[in-house]
Amino acid sequence: MGGFLGGYSGNTRLAYQQDLRLYVGWCHRQQVQVFDVRRTHIELFARWLEHHDAAGTTIARRLSTVAGFYRYCVEEELLTHNPATNVRRPRLRHEPTILGLDRNELGAFLVQAGLSGARDHALACLLALNGLRVSEALGTNIADVGLERGHHTLRVRRKGGKTVIVPMAPRTARTVYLAIGERTEGPIFTTGDGQRMNRHQATRVVRRLTKHAGIDKKISPHSLRHSFITAALDAGVPLRDVQEAASHADPRTTMRYDRARRSLDRHATYIVATFVAGASR
Repeated sequence: MGGFLGGYSGNTRLAYQQDLRLYVGWCHRQQVQVFDVRRTHIELFARWLEHHDAAGTTIARRLSTVAGFYRYCVEEELLTHNPATNVRRPRLRHEPTILGLDRNELGAFLVQAGLSGARDHALACLLALNGLRVSEALGTNIADVGLERGHHTLRVRRKGGKTVIVPMAPRTARTVYLAIGERTEGPIFTTGDGQRMNRHQATRVVRRLTKHAGIDKKISPHSLRHSFITAALDAGVPLRDVQEAASHADPRTTMRYDRARRSLDRHATYIVATFVAGASR
């Protein structure tokens, strides 16, 4: 399995490692060797996940990991066929189900972030006003901050290893510079002992700011990315520009946010009610 995992890094590798550890443990309890499984075994593994109340998205991801592992084994000629090829996977909703903040809540959240201190404010701005993934924001260093053609910029390492230069709005740039202070090197976001902040610490910051802002929602760093995308669409930013800002490789991912946002605003009930009311006068 080391060869399969060697092709990935960071959080992706960690997630795949956890999925395979769970799967191998299940095979061991069923007294079946990993290289001897049939499609039926993997179907039973999926049912076992369902029995333990795993979410559909989690089951789909874990089955995808298992299928990817066996695909690697076939490519390396360790197996002659992939037993997971035709395994049934859960049908998933296409609309995002992550809970986000509306315009007023987002404003209140950022006000509270401004009262909390420069580091928290800078993190909140990069997540909510730039739509960065939490790993992207926390991975930035002081050397990544720059100035290009009058724009304050930040070099960001995207998912998959791609590096891009993103602009920072004046508010965001000010908070980032304040968070850096007199330091000249190292991570932008650090803890009290000078270590790079991790995603769990960032999540605690976001939840604390949410609570202090009086927002009764369970918000995570990814919820702020969701809020950025929907706010951009509500503000009239073209879909293609939102896709680029959010670093969505597939435009259909961005379109799902657009469909979810319009599902209430454009519901046929409003048109039908108006149409019928006009005829009854």
